[in-house]
Amino acid sequence: MATEINIGENIKKHRNKQGLSQEDFAKKSGVKYTTLTKIESNVIKKPSVIIMSKLAKALGVSIEELIK
Repeated sequence: MATEINIGENIKKHRNKQGLSQEDFAKKSGVKYTTLTKIESNVIKKPSVIIMSKLAKALGVSIEELIK
């Protein structure tokens, strides 16, 4: 059985590595705080490309890195 990639966990991992709170990261990325918390808690499992692009840019990583 293939393990499903949890995009939210990946984002959270990268965010924590940079010592950013959800609030700071939301401001830095331009993604709404509520949207960010939903992604990180896996309520939103497949964020849009636009959102993923903003999050990846704010973290300084590629979108690929967040979805693998």
